[in-house]
Amino acid sequence: MRKVTYMTKEGYEKLLKELEELKTNGRRQVAKAIAEAREKGDLSENAEYDAAKDAQGMLELRINQLQQTIANARIIDTSRLDLSKVNILSKVTIRNTKNGKEFCYQLVSEAEADFKAKKISIASPIGKALLGHKIGDIVKVQTPGGLIEYEIVDIQFE
Repeated sequence: MRKVTYMTKEGYEKLLKELEELKTNGRRQVAKAIAEAREKGDLSENAEYDAAKDAQGMLELRINQLQQTIANARIIDTSRLDLSKVNILSKVTIRNTKNGKEFCYQLVSEAEADFKAKKISIASPIGKALLGHKIGDIVKVQTPGGLIEYEIVDIQFE
């Protein structure tokens, strides 16, 4: 059974760009590194050759992962989402009920998650807790530091 990945058009295009880069420049660089290592003689004791072959294996693994994600991707039509509750692609402002601190995150697929860009996966503990809730709802999130309660302050879509 294939795992469907829901994505933004932007996220999908980013993955396509990365895949193309790896298939062209990435493969070319790895092939060059392997050729240079081969020129140095005995392959049985050549650490550079082993490292280049390992890099090739990692590159091909990433290419395969990207191809699988892209093949199973579904681009989300935001015009069909219920704007009154938290969905994938929602930008949600939440407030910690204990200390009053507010945070704003966009809920995205696992493939698009980027904590630095404030994009969290719908599969993360916070993402799972927020899905389906409305403004004013209190959600409980189990974290390694204990249970935290957040109030949903705002929901937006771009």
